[in-house]
Amino acid sequence: MGIIRSSDLIRISAQGAGLLVILLFLSCVRAEGPGTWDKGSGVRPVTPRGPLSLDEQATIDLFERTKNSVVYISTQQRVMDPWTRNVFNIPRGTGSGFIWDHRGHVVTNFHVVEGASGATVKLADGREYSAALVGTSKAHDLAVLKIPTGTDAPAPLPVGTNHDLRVGQKVFAIGNPFGLDWTLTTGIVSALDRSLSGESGVTIEHLIQTDAAINPGNSGGPLLDSAGRLIGINTTIYSPSGAFSGVGFAVPVDTVNRVVPQLITSGHYTRPVLGIAVDESLNQMASRRLGIKGVFVLKVNPGSAAQAAGLKGATILPDGRMIPGDIITAVEGKPVDSVGRLSALLDDYRIGQTVRLSVRRGDTTVDVAVQLQAGT
Repeated sequence: MGIIRSSDLIRISAQGAGLLVILLFLSCVRAEGPGTWDKGSGVRPVTPRGPLSLDEQATIDLFERTKNSVVYISTQQRVMDPWTRNVFNIPRGTGSGFIWDHRGHVVTNFHVVEGASGATVKLADGREYSAALVGTSKAHDLAVLKIPTGTDAPAPLPVGTNHDLRVGQKVFAIGNPFGLDWTLTTGIVSALDRSLSGESGVTIEHLIQTDAAINPGNSGGPLLDSAGRLIGINTTIYSPSGAFSGVGFAVPVDTVNRVVPQLITSGHYTRPVLGIAVDESLNQMASRRLGIKGVFVLKVNPGSAAQAAGLKGATILPDGRMIPGDIITAVEGKPVDSVGRLSALLDDYRIGQTVRLSVRRGDTTVDVAVQLQAGT
C-alpha cells in the first residue's frame, strides 16, 4: 500500500464535500416534485390533472351534442342614400336561434328580426344562408325563419316540457352574446311563471327566470335542461345597464310548441278567446274603485262563445256610469287579476276546448263553462 500524504487527505475531503453539496441540491429539486422550474430552459414541467369530474364531462358532452343546432343570426336594414337615391342594406343587429325541424325552419325571438329587411343565418360549420321570414307572434316574442339547407340541415333540438320544471334545477344557455358566437353559460331555474312587460307594451306570461348569463345577442337562443332538451327560448334580461345582472328570462317551451306550428302553417298565431270586450285601463280603474280583483266583462259579442255560455256584460248608464256585469275571477281555478293574465291563461288551451270560468255575478260566484273560439 502507498503512503497517503496529508495533502491527499485534504483534496479527498474537498471533493467529498463538493459531492455532498451536489447530492443535497438534487435531493431538494426532487423533493419539490413536478412543476419545478428548470433554470436551464425556463419552462416548467406540466402537472397531470387527472380525469375530468363527472359534472364537467356531462356539461362538455351536452354542449358538443347540441351546439350544431344553434345558429347565429345577423339582420340587415334597408336604407336610402338621400343624395344618390341608391338603396342598400346595412347591418342592423345580431341574435341567436336554433333549428326546429328537418325542413330548415329556425326559431328565434320576434324582437331579433323586428324591423329588419333581411336576415342571414350562420351554422356552426360555417355555412351561411339568406333566411326567409315565415311567421311571427309579437305577443309571445317568437319568430320563425327558413333556410334552404335541403337534406343537409343540422339535427333539430329535442323538445322538453315545462310542467315538471323545478326551481333549482340546472339549465344551460347557448347563444351569441355581443357577437361572441356559440357561447355556453350555465345556471339554475330561479323562478317560474314570471310576467314581463316589454317596451312595446306587450306583456309576456309564463316566463322562466334563470341566473344563467344572458346578454344582448343571446336572444332567440335555446335554454336547455341537463338532458339537452329545449325548455325555453332566451328572450330578455332585467338590467338597468343593459348588461347581465343575474336575472334572465326565457319563453317556455310549452308556449313555443303551441305557437310555432301555427306560425309555420299560417304565418301567424290565432289566440283562443271568449268573445268578450275588455279593457286593461278601465279594468284597473273598476277594480280599484270596487275593491274586486278580476276581469270586468264590458260587452259580450253577439254570436260569440261567451254569449252561448250566458256571460253578461256591463251596463253603461246615460251619465257614463257603469253597472258591472260578470267579473271573471279565475280560469280553471287559477286566479285572474288583469286582462293580460286572462289572455295568458286562455292561451294555455286550444280553440274548441272548453274551460271553466269562476265568475262573480252580483254577490254570488258561479261557474261558467265556455268553449273557446278563434280570435280575430
